[in-house]
Amino acid sequence: MTARRLFLPPERIAEGRASLTPEAAHYLRDVLRLAPGAEVELFDGAGGSYPAEVEEGFAWLRIGPRREARPSLALWLVVALAKGEKMDWVVQKATELGVTRLCPFGAERSIVRLDRERGEARAERWRRIAGEAARQCGRADVPAVDEPASLQAALAGVPAGFARFAFHPGGEPLGAVLGSPGVAALVGPEGGFSPGEIEHCEAAGARRVSLGPRILRAETAAVVAAALLQARFGDLG
Repeated sequence: MTARRLFLPPERIAEGRASLTPEAAHYLRDVLRLAPGAEVELFDGAGGSYPAEVEEGFAWLRIGPRREARPSLALWLVVALAKGEKMDWVVQKATELGVTRLCPFGAERSIVRLDRERGEARAERWRRIAGEAARQCGRADVPAVDEPASLQAALAGVPAGFARFAFHPGGEPLGAVLGSPGVAALVGPEGGFSPGEIEHCEAAGARRVSLGPRILRAETAAVVAAALLQARFGDLG
């Protein structure tokens, strides 16, 4: 059933029917090679999914009742920009792991430097990757992906009340979180946070925690941090 999942935004979904975009119609008709009457699962990126049936002409879907399905943990990943396809990989795997928002930032030691225009274009690419990863892994929601910002701006956007963990060498073992509406995982670039950055994280209420004795690549650290938090506080345990 996973291969027969389709994303359409909520504004294209009405009572009993959903209008297909040209891209969605092409996917159903020419990629999946479905015939009218074929059953698919529609998801709206906002936590809702629907049983659906392709109508004649590939312009509409006939849909059933909405089902709600969201990750049990509000998990934000505040992650330093990585070079090349590594950031694409982080977005894909974080989506599979149930991260609810990705907040990329330019760290002092980041190799990648993006101006505003390139940052907007890259964020659009990451959103497409997140949408495709959500379709593949069975999520009914699609994580939000922010445009790259500074560490200070990313931290300022984390909701009040969220527990904050800065994954950095020399930190304490990951402990319990009690009474928090969500969690923000802060992961630095290759070489880690600078001393000034880790001080800023701690001033913003982040606890410095460790990922163990081995040195991990930045993209590996981001995925491991998300998996550990989901296993301890979310829906992987």
